[in-house]
Amino acid sequence: MSKRLSHTAKQQLVARYHNGETASDICAQSGIARSTFYTWLKPFKTTTTNSGHIVSPSEFIRMKQHLSKLEQIIEVLKKVACTSSAPLPEKLNELALLHGQYSVHVLCEALDVSRGTYYNHILRNKKDDTSYQIRRAELSEKIKEIYEDSNQIYGANKIKVILAGQGIVVSDKMVATLMREMNLYSIRTESKKQYLREKKRDHLKMDFAVAAPNQVWVSDITYFRFNKKSYYICVILDLYARKVIAYKVSLRQSTQLIVATFKLAFSRRTPLGGLIFHSDRGSNYLSHAFQSLLKSCQAKQSLSPPGRPQHNAVMESFFASLKREELYRTQYHSVEEMKKRIQQYIDHYNNDRPHATLKYKTPNAYESLFFAGDQEG
Repeated sequence: MSKRLSHTAKQQLVARYHNGETASDICAQSGIARSTFYTWLKPFKTTTTNSGHIVSPSEFIRMKQHLSKLEQIIEVLKKVACTSSAPLPEKLNELALLHGQYSVHVLCEALDVSRGTYYNHILRNKKDDTSYQIRRAELSEKIKEIYEDSNQIYGANKIKVILAGQGIVVSDKMVATLMREMNLYSIRTESKKQYLREKKRDHLKMDFAVAAPNQVWVSDITYFRFNKKSYYICVILDLYARKVIAYKVSLRQSTQLIVATFKLAFSRRTPLGGLIFHSDRGSNYLSHAFQSLLKSCQAKQSLSPPGRPQHNAVMESFFASLKREELYRTQYHSVEEMKKRIQQYIDHYNNDRPHATLKYKTPNAYESLFFAGDQEG
Protein backbone atom coordinates (compact mmCIF):
# COMPACT_ATOMS: atom_id res chain seq x y z
CA MET A 1 0.00 0.00 0.00
CA SER A 2 1.54 3.30 -1.09
CA LYS A 3 2.23 5.93 1.52
CA ARG A 4 1.54 9.62 1.19
CA LEU A 5 4.40 11.50 2.81
CA SER A 6 4.73 15.16 3.54
CA HIS A 7 7.35 17.34 1.87
CA THR A 8 9.38 17.37 5.10
CA ALA A 9 9.24 13.57 5.45
CA LYS A 10 10.48 13.09 1.91
CA GLN A 11 13.28 15.58 2.53
CA GLN A 12 14.36 13.66 5.65
CA LEU A 13 14.53 10.35 3.75
CA VAL A 14 16.59 11.95 0.97
CA ALA A 15 18.93 13.45 3.60
CA ARG A 16 19.54 9.95 5.01
CA TYR A 17 20.54 8.81 1.52
CA HIS A 18 23.00 11.70 1.13
CA ASN A 19 24.44 10.88 4.56
CA GLY A 20 25.47 7.41 3.35
CA GLU A 21 22.49 5.06 3.82
CA THR A 22 21.60 2.89 0.86
CA ALA A 23 18.38 3.37 -1.05
CA SER A 24 17.49 -0.29 -0.43
CA ASP A 25 17.70 0.09 3.37
CA ILE A 26 15.75 3.36 3.38
CA CYS A 27 12.99 1.94 1.18
CA ALA A 28 12.78 -1.30 3.16
CA GLN A 29 12.43 0.56 6.44
CA SER A 30 9.99 3.17 5.18
CA GLY A 31 7.94 0.95 2.89
CA ILE A 32 8.58 3.18 -0.13
CA ALA A 33 9.13 1.73 -3.60
CA ARG A 34 12.64 2.35 -4.86
CA SER A 35 11.36 3.75 -8.17
CA THR A 36 9.34 6.30 -6.20
CA PHE A 37 12.26 7.14 -3.93
CA TYR A 38 14.61 7.78 -6.86
CA THR A 39 12.17 10.33 -8.30
CA TRP A 40 12.59 12.35 -5.09
CA LEU A 41 16.37 12.61 -5.30
CA LYS A 42 16.62 15.21 -8.04
CA PRO A 43 14.10 17.73 -6.64
CA PHE A 44 15.73 17.51 -3.20
CA LYS A 45 19.29 17.67 -4.46
CA THR A 46 20.94 20.78 -3.12
CA THR A 47 23.67 23.08 -4.39
CA THR A 48 25.85 25.29 -2.22
CA THR A 49 26.38 28.76 -3.67
CA ASN A 50 29.57 30.79 -3.40
CA SER A 51 28.01 32.73 -0.54
CA GLY A 52 27.34 29.52 1.39
CA HIS A 53 23.59 29.27 0.77
CA ILE A 54 22.17 25.79 0.20
CA VAL A 55 19.60 25.78 -2.60
CA SER A 56 17.53 22.97 -4.12
CA PRO A 57 16.37 22.97 -7.77
CA SER A 58 12.78 23.63 -6.77
CA GLU A 59 13.85 26.55 -4.59
CA PHE A 60 15.96 27.91 -7.44
CA ILE A 61 12.96 27.77 -9.81
CA ARG A 62 10.76 29.54 -7.27
CA MET A 63 13.39 32.26 -6.77
CA LYS A 64 13.77 32.68 -10.52
CA GLN A 65 10.02 33.04 -10.95
CA HIS A 66 9.89 35.52 -8.09
CA LEU A 67 12.75 37.53 -9.61
CA SER A 68 11.00 37.61 -12.99
CA LYS A 69 7.83 38.88 -11.32
CA LEU A 70 9.75 41.59 -9.46
CA GLU A 71 11.42 42.69 -12.70
CA GLN A 72 7.98 43.01 -14.34
CA ILE A 73 6.66 44.98 -11.37
CA ILE A 74 9.60 47.37 -11.73
CA GLU A 75 8.78 47.74 -15.46
CA VAL A 76 5.17 48.59 -14.58
CA LEU A 77 6.22 51.14 -11.97
CA LYS A 78 8.47 52.84 -14.54
CA LYS A 79 5.62 53.06 -17.06
CA VAL A 80 2.77 54.32 -14.85
CA ALA A 81 2.39 57.98 -13.96
CA CYS A 82 1.49 57.42 -10.31
CA THR A 83 2.54 55.53 -7.19
CA SER A 84 0.81 52.96 -5.01
CA SER A 85 -0.28 55.76 -2.67
CA ALA A 86 -2.25 57.57 -5.40
CA PRO A 87 -6.09 57.61 -5.36
CA LEU A 88 -7.66 54.36 -6.53
CA PRO A 89 -9.31 55.80 -9.72
CA GLU A 90 -5.95 57.20 -10.82
CA LYS A 91 -4.23 53.84 -10.25
CA LEU A 92 -6.96 51.96 -12.13
CA ASN A 93 -6.73 54.28 -15.13
CA GLU A 94 -2.95 53.84 -15.30
CA LEU A 95 -3.17 50.05 -15.02
CA ALA A 96 -5.87 49.91 -17.70
CA LEU A 97 -3.36 51.37 -20.17
CA LEU A 98 -1.14 48.33 -19.60
CA HIS A 99 -3.97 45.78 -19.79
CA GLY A 100 -2.87 42.73 -21.77
CA GLN A 101 0.84 43.58 -21.55
CA TYR A 102 1.41 42.07 -18.10
CA SER A 103 -0.39 39.53 -15.95
CA VAL A 104 -3.15 40.84 -13.71
CA HIS A 105 -1.18 39.66 -10.65
CA VAL A 106 1.81 41.81 -11.64
CA LEU A 107 -0.28 44.89 -12.42
CA CYS A 108 -2.29 44.73 -9.21
CA GLU A 109 0.69 44.01 -6.97
CA ALA A 110 2.67 46.89 -8.51
CA LEU A 111 0.13 49.52 -7.42
CA ASP A 112 -1.47 47.63 -4.52
CA VAL A 113 -4.89 47.18 -6.14
CA SER A 114 -7.15 44.20 -5.51
CA ARG A 115 -7.67 41.96 -8.53
CA GLY A 116 -11.45 42.06 -8.13
CA THR A 117 -11.48 45.85 -8.27
CA TYR A 118 -9.18 45.82 -11.30
CA TYR A 119 -11.33 43.28 -13.19
CA ASN A 120 -14.49 45.29 -12.50
CA HIS A 121 -12.83 48.44 -13.83
CA ILE A 122 -11.60 46.73 -17.01
CA LEU A 123 -14.90 45.00 -17.76
CA ARG A 124 -16.79 48.23 -17.17
CA ASN A 125 -14.60 50.42 -19.35
CA LYS A 126 -12.78 48.44 -22.00
CA LYS A 127 -15.72 48.27 -24.44
CA ASP A 128 -15.91 52.05 -24.51
CA ASP A 129 -12.16 52.69 -24.46
CA THR A 130 -11.10 53.91 -27.90
CA SER A 131 -7.38 53.42 -27.20
CA TYR A 132 -8.11 49.86 -26.08
CA GLN A 133 -10.01 49.14 -29.29
CA ILE A 134 -7.24 50.61 -31.42
CA ARG A 135 -4.67 48.47 -29.62
CA ARG A 136 -6.79 45.35 -30.18
CA ALA A 137 -7.10 46.15 -33.90
CA GLU A 138 -3.35 46.73 -34.26
CA LEU A 139 -2.55 43.56 -32.32
CA SER A 140 -5.00 41.55 -34.43
CA GLU A 141 -3.25 42.63 -37.64
CA LYS A 142 0.17 41.71 -36.22
CA ILE A 143 -1.10 38.33 -34.97
CA LYS A 144 -2.70 37.50 -38.31
CA GLU A 145 0.54 38.40 -40.14
CA ILE A 146 2.68 36.15 -37.90
CA TYR A 147 0.10 33.36 -38.10
CA GLU A 148 0.12 33.42 -41.90
CA ASP A 149 3.93 33.66 -42.07
CA SER A 150 4.09 30.47 -39.98
CA ASN A 151 1.82 28.67 -42.45
CA GLN A 152 -0.91 28.54 -39.77
CA ILE A 153 1.36 26.51 -37.46
CA TYR A 154 2.03 28.90 -34.57
CA GLY A 155 -0.30 29.10 -31.60
CA ALA A 156 -0.72 31.86 -29.02
CA ASN A 157 2.46 31.10 -27.05
CA LYS A 158 4.80 31.19 -30.06
CA ILE A 159 3.12 34.30 -31.47
CA LYS A 160 3.52 36.01 -28.09
CA VAL A 161 7.27 35.29 -28.19
CA ILE A 162 7.62 36.66 -31.73
CA LEU A 163 5.68 39.78 -30.76
CA ALA A 164 8.02 40.25 -27.80
CA GLY A 165 10.95 40.05 -30.22
CA GLN A 166 9.34 42.92 -32.14
CA GLY A 167 9.08 44.97 -28.96
CA ILE A 168 5.36 44.30 -28.43
CA VAL A 169 4.59 43.11 -24.89
CA VAL A 170 1.34 41.16 -24.70
CA SER A 171 0.08 38.19 -22.69
CA ASP A 172 -0.51 34.81 -24.30
CA LYS A 173 -4.10 35.00 -23.01
CA MET A 174 -4.71 38.19 -25.02
CA VAL A 175 -3.17 36.60 -28.14
CA ALA A 176 -5.35 33.51 -27.70
CA THR A 177 -8.47 35.67 -27.29
CA LEU A 178 -7.78 37.67 -30.45
CA MET A 179 -6.98 34.51 -32.40
CA ARG A 180 -10.32 33.00 -31.40
CA GLU A 181 -12.11 36.18 -32.48
CA MET A 182 -10.43 35.93 -35.90
CA ASN A 183 -11.09 32.17 -36.09
CA LEU A 184 -7.34 31.44 -36.28
CA TYR A 185 -6.19 28.11 -34.88
CA SER A 186 -2.87 26.32 -34.96
CA ILE A 187 -2.99 23.25 -37.17
CA ARG A 188 -3.40 19.99 -35.25
CA THR A 189 -2.77 16.34 -35.91
CA GLU A 190 -6.21 16.04 -37.49
CA SER A 191 -5.90 19.19 -39.59
CA LYS A 192 -5.46 17.22 -42.82
CA LYS A 193 -8.60 15.15 -42.16
CA GLN A 194 -10.54 18.28 -41.28
CA TYR A 195 -9.32 20.05 -44.40
CA LEU A 196 -10.28 17.11 -46.62
CA ARG A 197 -13.75 17.10 -45.07
CA GLU A 198 -14.29 20.82 -45.37
CA LYS A 199 -12.68 21.61 -48.73
CA LYS A 200 -15.56 19.93 -50.57
CA ARG A 201 -17.55 23.11 -50.03
CA ASP A 202 -14.73 25.46 -51.01
CA HIS A 203 -15.47 25.74 -54.73
CA LEU A 204 -12.84 28.43 -55.34
CA LYS A 205 -9.82 26.81 -53.64
CA MET A 206 -8.02 30.19 -53.86
CA ASP A 207 -8.46 30.36 -57.64
CA PHE A 208 -9.76 33.92 -58.01
CA ALA A 209 -9.59 34.06 -61.83
CA VAL A 210 -13.13 34.36 -63.21
CA ALA A 211 -14.13 34.34 -66.89
CA ALA A 212 -17.13 36.66 -66.71
CA PRO A 213 -19.19 38.89 -64.40
CA ASN A 214 -21.88 37.33 -62.18
CA GLN A 215 -20.16 33.96 -62.02
CA VAL A 216 -18.65 34.35 -58.54
CA TRP A 217 -19.52 36.81 -55.79
CA VAL A 218 -17.45 37.02 -52.59
CA SER A 219 -18.54 38.53 -49.30
CA ASP A 220 -17.48 39.26 -45.75
CA ILE A 221 -18.31 41.49 -42.77
CA THR A 222 -16.00 43.88 -40.96
CA TYR A 223 -16.66 46.39 -38.21
CA PHE A 224 -15.64 49.94 -37.34
CA ARG A 225 -15.87 51.65 -33.95
CA PHE A 226 -17.38 55.14 -33.91
CA ASN A 227 -18.79 57.06 -30.92
CA LYS A 228 -18.36 54.00 -28.68
CA LYS A 229 -20.45 51.79 -30.95
CA SER A 230 -19.54 49.07 -33.44
CA TYR A 231 -20.87 49.47 -36.98
CA TYR A 232 -20.85 46.32 -39.09
CA ILE A 233 -20.20 46.62 -42.83
CA CYS A 234 -21.26 43.75 -45.09
CA VAL A 235 -19.87 43.92 -48.63
CA ILE A 236 -20.36 41.79 -51.74
CA LEU A 237 -17.84 41.92 -54.60
CA ASP A 238 -18.19 40.52 -58.09
CA LEU A 239 -14.94 38.59 -58.39
CA TYR A 240 -14.50 39.16 -62.14
CA ALA A 241 -13.80 42.90 -61.85
CA ARG A 242 -13.30 43.08 -58.06
CA LYS A 243 -16.29 45.41 -58.12
CA VAL A 244 -18.39 46.30 -55.08
CA ILE A 245 -21.92 45.45 -56.17
CA ALA A 246 -23.67 45.91 -52.82
CA TYR A 247 -22.99 46.86 -49.22
CA LYS A 248 -24.94 47.57 -46.04
CA VAL A 249 -24.01 49.16 -42.70
CA SER A 250 -25.70 48.04 -39.49
CA LEU A 251 -25.35 48.21 -35.72
CA ARG A 252 -25.97 44.46 -35.59
CA GLN A 253 -23.94 41.63 -37.07
CA SER A 254 -27.02 39.66 -37.97
CA THR A 255 -28.29 37.25 -40.58
CA GLN A 256 -30.64 40.02 -41.71
CA LEU A 257 -27.65 42.19 -42.59
CA ILE A 258 -26.30 39.53 -44.96
CA VAL A 259 -29.73 38.73 -46.37
CA ALA A 260 -30.44 42.41 -47.10
CA THR A 261 -27.05 42.91 -48.75
CA PHE A 262 -27.46 39.83 -50.95
CA LYS A 263 -30.98 40.84 -51.98
CA LEU A 264 -29.68 44.28 -52.96
CA ALA A 265 -26.90 42.75 -55.05
CA PHE A 266 -29.28 40.27 -56.68
CA SER A 267 -31.81 42.96 -57.61
CA ARG A 268 -29.05 45.05 -59.21
CA ARG A 269 -27.32 42.26 -61.12
CA THR A 270 -30.03 39.58 -61.69
CA PRO A 271 -27.46 36.83 -62.36
CA LEU A 272 -28.42 33.74 -64.29
CA GLY A 273 -28.32 30.30 -62.61
CA GLY A 274 -24.95 28.93 -61.60
CA LEU A 275 -23.78 31.83 -59.43
CA ILE A 276 -21.21 30.85 -56.79
CA PHE A 277 -21.37 32.83 -53.56
CA HIS A 278 -18.18 32.57 -51.48
CA SER A 279 -17.60 33.65 -47.85
CA ASP A 280 -16.06 32.48 -44.60
CA ARG A 281 -17.91 30.16 -42.22
CA GLY A 282 -19.49 32.84 -40.08
CA SER A 283 -22.66 31.65 -38.39
CA ASN A 284 -24.79 34.15 -40.31
CA TYR A 285 -23.58 32.85 -43.66
CA LEU A 286 -24.39 29.32 -42.45
CA SER A 287 -27.84 30.24 -41.15
CA HIS A 288 -30.88 28.44 -42.48
CA ALA A 289 -32.44 31.73 -43.65
CA PHE A 290 -29.45 32.71 -45.77
CA GLN A 291 -28.91 29.24 -47.22
CA SER A 292 -32.60 29.12 -48.17
CA LEU A 293 -32.21 32.49 -49.92
CA LEU A 294 -29.24 31.21 -51.92
CA LYS A 295 -31.17 28.12 -52.92
CA SER A 296 -34.17 30.16 -54.06
CA CYS A 297 -31.82 32.25 -56.23
CA GLN A 298 -30.15 29.14 -57.68
CA ALA A 299 -26.82 30.17 -56.17
CA LYS A 300 -24.24 27.66 -54.97
CA GLN A 301 -22.60 28.39 -51.63
CA SER A 302 -18.80 28.19 -51.29
CA LEU A 303 -17.07 28.42 -47.90
CA SER A 304 -13.47 29.03 -46.89
CA PRO A 305 -11.92 26.29 -44.73
CA PRO A 306 -11.89 27.11 -41.00
CA GLY A 307 -9.10 29.43 -39.92
CA ARG A 308 -7.88 30.18 -43.46
CA PRO A 309 -8.70 33.81 -44.28
CA GLN A 310 -6.46 33.66 -47.36
CA HIS A 311 -9.19 31.60 -49.04
CA ASN A 312 -11.22 34.81 -49.14
CA ALA A 313 -8.21 37.01 -49.89
CA VAL A 314 -10.00 39.35 -52.30
CA MET A 315 -12.43 40.46 -49.58
CA GLU A 316 -9.61 40.71 -47.03
CA SER A 317 -7.72 42.96 -49.46
CA PHE A 318 -10.73 45.20 -50.04
CA PHE A 319 -11.39 45.69 -46.33
CA ALA A 320 -7.70 46.44 -45.75
CA SER A 321 -7.91 49.18 -48.41
CA LEU A 322 -11.17 50.56 -47.02
CA LYS A 323 -9.70 50.85 -43.53
CA ARG A 324 -6.27 52.19 -44.48
CA GLU A 325 -7.50 54.64 -47.11
CA GLU A 326 -10.73 55.83 -45.47
CA LEU A 327 -11.92 54.59 -42.07
CA TYR A 328 -8.66 54.86 -40.12
CA ARG A 329 -7.60 58.20 -41.56
CA THR A 330 -10.84 60.19 -41.29
CA GLN A 331 -12.27 61.91 -38.23
CA TYR A 332 -16.04 61.63 -38.59
CA HIS A 333 -18.37 64.04 -36.83
CA SER A 334 -21.57 62.01 -37.20
CA VAL A 335 -22.84 58.61 -38.25
CA GLU A 336 -24.37 60.21 -41.32
CA GLU A 337 -20.99 61.60 -42.33
CA MET A 338 -19.34 58.22 -41.81
CA LYS A 339 -21.91 56.45 -44.02
CA LYS A 340 -21.65 59.17 -46.67
CA ARG A 341 -17.85 58.84 -46.75
CA ILE A 342 -18.10 55.04 -47.05
CA GLN A 343 -20.40 55.49 -50.06
CA GLN A 344 -17.99 58.01 -51.57
CA TYR A 345 -15.07 55.64 -51.06
CA ILE A 346 -16.88 52.75 -52.74
CA ASP A 347 -17.80 55.00 -55.69
CA HIS A 348 -14.14 56.02 -55.90
CA TYR A 349 -13.06 52.37 -55.63
CA ASN A 350 -15.32 51.26 -58.47
CA ASN A 351 -14.89 54.26 -60.78
CA ASP A 352 -11.50 55.86 -60.16
CA ARG A 353 -9.10 53.55 -58.31
CA PRO A 354 -6.85 51.44 -60.62
CA HIS A 355 -6.51 47.79 -59.64
CA ALA A 356 -3.26 45.91 -60.27
CA THR A 357 -5.05 42.60 -60.87
CA LEU A 358 -7.18 44.32 -63.54
CA LYS A 359 -4.12 45.56 -65.45
CA TYR A 360 -4.48 48.88 -63.63
CA LYS A 361 -8.00 49.49 -64.86
CA THR A 362 -10.82 50.41 -62.51
CA PRO A 363 -13.46 47.77 -61.70
CA ASN A 364 -16.17 49.55 -63.73
CA ALA A 365 -13.85 50.10 -66.69
CA TYR A 366 -12.72 46.47 -66.66
CA GLU A 367 -16.28 45.19 -66.49
CA SER A 368 -17.40 47.55 -69.28
CA LEU A 369 -14.75 46.11 -71.57
CA PHE A 370 -16.25 42.66 -71.08
CA PHE A 371 -19.73 43.78 -72.07
CA ALA A 372 -18.23 45.70 -75.00
CA GLY A 373 -16.70 42.46 -76.24
CA ASP A 374 -13.06 43.25 -75.37
CA GLN A 375 -12.49 40.61 -72.69
CA GLU A 376 -8.71 40.92 -72.84
CA GLY A 377 -8.96 44.58 -71.78
